[in-house]
Amino acid sequence: MNSISPSAAQYVGGVMQDELAESRRQQQQRPMERQGSFGVRLLQTQDPSREASGEPDEMDKLKAKLMSAWNNVKYGWTVKSKTSFNKLSPVTVLGHSYLLNSEDEVERFRLAFVSRVWLTYRREFPQLEGSTWTTDCGWGCMLRSGQMLLAQGLLVHLMPRDWVWPDAQQLTDVDFEVFRPRSPARAGGVPIPSFGSPRGSNTPEKSPPSDQAPNCSQKKRPESVKDRQAEPIHHRMVTWFGDQPPAPFGVHQLVEIGKSSGKKAGDWYGPSIVAHILRKAVAKTSAVHNLAIYVAQDCTVYKEDVVRLCDLSLNQNPPDLSSQAWKSVIILVPVRLGGEALNPSYIECVKNIFKLECCIGIIGGKPKHSLYFMGFQDEQLLYLDPHYCQPVVDVSQVNFSLESFHCSSPKKMPFNRMDPSCTIGFYAKNKKDFESLCSAVSVALSSSKEKYPIFTFVEGKGQDYGLEGHSSNHSGPTAHILPPGGKQGSRSNNRRNSDEFVFL
Repeated sequence: MNSISPSAAQYVGGVMQDELAESRRQQQQRPMERQGSFGVRLLQTQDPSREASGEPDEMDKLKAKLMSAWNNVKYGWTVKSKTSFNKLSPVTVLGHSYLLNSEDEVERFRLAFVSRVWLTYRREFPQLEGSTWTTDCGWGCMLRSGQMLLAQGLLVHLMPRDWVWPDAQQLTDVDFEVFRPRSPARAGGVPIPSFGSPRGSNTPEKSPPSDQAPNCSQKKRPESVKDRQAEPIHHRMVTWFGDQPPAPFGVHQLVEIGKSSGKKAGDWYGPSIVAHILRKAVAKTSAVHNLAIYVAQDCTVYKEDVVRLCDLSLNQNPPDLSSQAWKSVIILVPVRLGGEALNPSYIECVKNIFKLECCIGIIGGKPKHSLYFMGFQDEQLLYLDPHYCQPVVDVSQVNFSLESFHCSSPKKMPFNRMDPSCTIGFYAKNKKDFESLCSAVSVALSSSKEKYPIFTFVEGKGQDYGLEGHSSNHSGPTAHILPPGGKQGSRSNNRRNSDEFVFL
């Protein structure tokens, strides 16, 4: 029988139950008097006929308009600031390492970062069904973080190895600096011409005077023919995340899928709920071929369940054991890295996970603020932030602009500010890659100073351990599993719900 850490057991018995309890609490709260975001008491009285039809009442409409207006202002601008990087320590990004002590390395890092797909709040998209919401500002950050995790998995799945976005070459504004540690004041920083301000800003960027220009010239990476030839795939992939109802991984579809878990537009989403929403979205669409998502159960990856999901020969009657047909797989593992705060003992383990090429990132963040983590330097995490509201892009137009889907500003935050509740993502292209993944991740997990690993890989399938009906192969409800013989005690109920990443 597999062993998991006490905090992981608490995650199973507490966090997922917290998500369910939070959903029920919101449903119970709707007919009651609630405090609005502007400090105004909004009395919500439900019309039974409207509730039955799923139509929002007038108060819901007014509240949505007020919330949308406030959040569009709140997240519609950003303070531009430089992020500093240590030129003596490597920057790790999803299995690749960059030592920023030369122009070539800085350019490699710049292109790798800008090439990740950035998905943020959007406004003025078609109204979400059953609501008056035309923006996800203020509540959709975990969905956006989940989209970025899935987008990275799709980039690895569809694009050439080490692909970079060819048009990233054009983004050459100074927006971060590299410096030697313990240098006197900030003057020791060496600005590197690289990243520009986020697109969508209404304030034009001013070119620095010639006497303030960086001394070092930027060395361009020769454009790859393979990268340019893959641009139509890149374009098509971004359309799958468009903010229109038909887009298979857009907010409209994800919110619709979330309804089966008791969620609706404007509700709070946790990282484990989003993992299951992504699984169902990939299973539902015909846009992506030869790809499945497996969501770990009880902090455990059951290898036989993954094999049954991916080995296409097992679906033949009789099974063709000589067949090499195998679906690529994204493995999502909801975990808890501590109690109310991150357990420092797990930091080294998280670092080692980011060093693996099979890692596609982590969705989590800090309390009430979801982020997509993609790497680290020293004791700080590197992330993409969805909390920036941009106008909707009509992805149905031919040759729509991709600029607002790529971020030019790397951001960092200390490990100790990371919320312990998160979902870790991995990708395996074939059976051999899956076996290598199991081995490499197990080694990374063993680096923790804790007696028990964050999660485990075990032989067999979930039903062998009493998890009948909860296989990630099927599209049933999200599993809410308690530890054997455990009950959700008062400690779990009284614990601060640190999964609540979203401002409501």
